[in-house]
Amino acid sequence: MQDFAPDSPLATGAVASPNHGERIGCASADMILLHYTGLPAGEAEAAWRRDPGGEALKWLCDARTQVSAHYLVLEEGTILQLVPEARRAWHAGLSSWLGESDVNSLSIGVEIVNPGHAAGLPDFPAAQIDAVIALCRDVAQRRRVPSARVLAHSDVAPGRKVDPGERFPWGELARAGVGHFVEPAPIAAGPALRPGDEGQPVRALQAMFALYGYGAPLTGVYDKTTQDVVAAFQRHFRPARIDGIADPSTVTTLRDLIGALSSQSV
Repeated sequence: MQDFAPDSPLATGAVASPNHGERIGCASADMILLHYTGLPAGEAEAAWRRDPGGEALKWLCDARTQVSAHYLVLEEGTILQLVPEARRAWHAGLSSWLGESDVNSLSIGVEIVNPGHAAGLPDFPAAQIDAVIALCRDVAQRRRVPSARVLAHSDVAPGRKVDPGERFPWGELARAGVGHFVEPAPIAAGPALRPGDEGQPVRALQAMFALYGYGAPLTGVYDKTTQDVVAAFQRHFRPARIDGIADPSTVTTLRDLIGALSSQSV
């Protein structure tokens, strides 16, 4: 593909990635999925540490990687567009949300330059977060993306992905009108559901997560899949403790989010 005109006026330019295709089964995207670029292991690590933005750009635009995103947000706040919004970028992988398994077709992918957990998950610079907020607001307004469909990669791929991580400032985004968020309930002692538990309370918990959107089969068994879903939820919505245990704080925060769904707007 030749270079193209950016869809967002916030993008300083377009660098065309060859990694994209037709959206399948939907006319346009109605979800925004946020990622961090991460830090590869092995020989490439040193180069990524020296120039994380440049290396991420090369990776996302290399036909051999079979990976891309619509936008790349650099650490100083520069926004580059790599794939036209009308096209299906390859950023979500094996994933699901509200029963839909082709998240790539449903979403606009935003990669945020950050080395991630492999480097201790450093804080995201303020200028970068400001750019992410502005970009998400622009995309959401143009594409009428519901606030509850601004999600983390970890939300749609529990157990497989952990980005953009527990230090990503979802509360700050929500205060700026981006995403669905409630203040997490305080962590306190009380009864909890945990791996190995079985029965109707576990099934009810799974049903709540499925209602919100997570891929949580209603098995009535607190299995590895359920633990991964709980941990993914905590990483986004209750990051003070990520242990995959459905304690009172986790369950209350989930109930508050579900209750707030009807009052949220784009």
